[in-house]
This record gives sequence, C-alpha cells and structure tokens, in this order.
Amino acid sequence: MTGSSARTSRTVPHPADQDGTGAGPVRDGDAVGPVQDGRSAGPVQDGRSAGPRSRALRRRDTAHRLTHDVDVWVATASADGVPYLVPLSFDWDGRTLLLATAAGGPTGRNLAATGTVRLGLGPTRDVSMIDGDVEVLEIDALPRERGDRFAARTGFDPRTPDPAGTPYRWFRVTPRRVQAWREADELTGRELMRDGRWLD
Repeated sequence: MTGSSARTSRTVPHPADQDGTGAGPVRDGDAVGPVQDGRSAGPVQDGRSAGPRSRALRRRDTAHRLTHDVDVWVATASADGVPYLVPLSFDWDGRTLLLATAAGGPTGRNLAATGTVRLGLGPTRDVSMIDGDVEVLEIDALPRERGDRFAARTGFDPRTPDPAGTPYRWFRVTPRRVQAWREADELTGRELMRDGRWLD
C-alpha cells in the first residue's frame, strides 16, 4: 500500500450469514464471532471465545501488529468536519508511527490542519485503535537512514518524485490513546493507553 492509494471498502458478512440466516453484515464497532484471520481470543467451543484477553496480552498483540503490519487505516477530518478514510503504509520505531502522503491531498491537508488522527490496525474483529497527535515534516526533514527504513519496510519511497511531480510530506504520529478488542466480551478493559501512557 503506497502513501496515496486506497482499497475499495466492502461489507464483511457475519459467518452465520453463509446459510442466509445470520444476524446481518458486520457494522463498524461490531465485534462478534471468530476473528477473520483465523485467530481467536483463546480456544473456541461451539463458536464462542474462551474469554477476553488480559490487558498485558492485548498490549503484546498490539505491539506485534505495530511491528509486523505494513498498512493502517487513517481516519481524518477537515477543519469543518468532513471525514476522510484511507489506508496508508507506515513504519513503527517503538514510539511513533511514520506515515507519508501527498501534501495537497485530503489526508495530508487534514493532518496538517488539525494535528490529530485516528488509526485502525487489523481486521474489524481484531482491531487496535490508536488516537494520536501529528507532527508534520517536510520530505527532506528526516535523516536519510530513517527514510530508507520506511522505504525498505513499505516498498514505497515518498522521497522519489513521481511522474506527476506530486509533493509528499512525512507525518509522525505519537499515540495518545490505544484501544484493542476482538469480541463483545473485550469491550470492557479495551483501553491500553491513556494520555500517552500505557496502563498497567
């Protein structure tokens, strides 16, 4: 996923809908049934999870996603409240997420104007939600090795001009709040970070 392309969104059917008798499509915020990528919160019996994960396990799972995932959903809004959602590539250095996108695109303009962002990692049934503060950096502002690391990880180098000559910027996100949950029984205790500090 480059810094400027987006996938076409689609509705994910509930597993029970396969026989036409299910509870309808999964909506934003729903968290029921087994995880899409085959994992669940412990052994599953009769289609149910064995129970919610501990906060420590959720934090470990979130750290794994930050380290191993390459793309993240980026939700922004304009100054007058118009929402915008796009997937972007990212690199995590242990403290911040580094993104890059066109300076003049909707996401780039929104990030620069508001200085805030919400990021979504993982599928809808195994999500880590990150609210963060945004620092805007010109494309030549980072040390070369940092840009090289981003390019190697994502397969996209925003420092290389595209044929259209589109100017890019870096956007460095410092997490302020982190939540993680899978199924409905994990909604309680889903907050892992508050005000920039990991909770015990």
